[in-house]
Amino acid sequence: MTTIALIGAGGKMGFRLSRNLKPSPFEVRHVEVSEAGRTRLKEELGIDCVDTEQAVPGAEVVILAVPDTLIGKISRQLSPLMESGTMLVTLDAAAPFAGHLPEREDLVYFVSHPCHPSIFNDETELEAKRDYFGGYKATQHIVSALMQGPEESYALGEAVARTIYAPVGRSHRVSVEQMALLEPGLSETVCATLLAVMREAMDEVVNRGVPEECARDFLLGHMNILGAVIFDVQPGAFSDACNKAIENGKPMLMRDDWKRVFEPDEIADSIRRIT
Repeated sequence: MTTIALIGAGGKMGFRLSRNLKPSPFEVRHVEVSEAGRTRLKEELGIDCVDTEQAVPGAEVVILAVPDTLIGKISRQLSPLMESGTMLVTLDAAAPFAGHLPEREDLVYFVSHPCHPSIFNDETELEAKRDYFGGYKATQHIVSALMQGPEESYALGEAVARTIYAPVGRSHRVSVEQMALLEPGLSETVCATLLAVMREAMDEVVNRGVPEECARDFLLGHMNILGAVIFDVQPGAFSDACNKAIENGKPMLMRDDWKRVFEPDEIADSIRRIT
């Protein structure tokens, strides 16, 4: 039985992992510094926490369910407690990409992140349809990277990732550099920004007199069908008028060099700002 030390077990993300690991075949040692987190784990999952010094030594896998800004500090604190060959798992590529993990060639570094449930899915149960984050009822896909360590370690890391993010559909293997392109590049710098702009656009038409409920229904409905066509979920083509609106709208909304956000220096700068 593989032993896991889960650091930050009672936090926002850590609690989700604790819940999914509870029925798994892994032996889990839970570490949580906040009293509120420890109480929640005990009351809702029946889990007792232990100190770091009890959890980390002898654990084959150490998962850091902590904020990106703390990964460097906490991983350095844990380093003396981790035996050679221990797998250190982070839930985001930012800190590993930025070089915040300890310089120990004898450790395995594994990075995994959820895709979150797709807006186009086959969920039929209401709870699953409303599981927008994933890791509870709705199936989601995941991405993982073996940053350092022997190739045979990937299978263990993927097994852990499939458990903590369950239920999981596709499991994609990428490099840490590719994961950084996905986040913060694709998901946050581009997707989140453009979604924020769409929300501002909706608010603007409301300010110009359109009823808010009408504007929201109209935008979300069009996001559904337009997205289905653009991402090849639904066969179809836009009208000539829509294509002309895209042609005229893109230069008004987007800089000509906007794809520069994916250049290595821009990705590195973005990650430095959040770590």
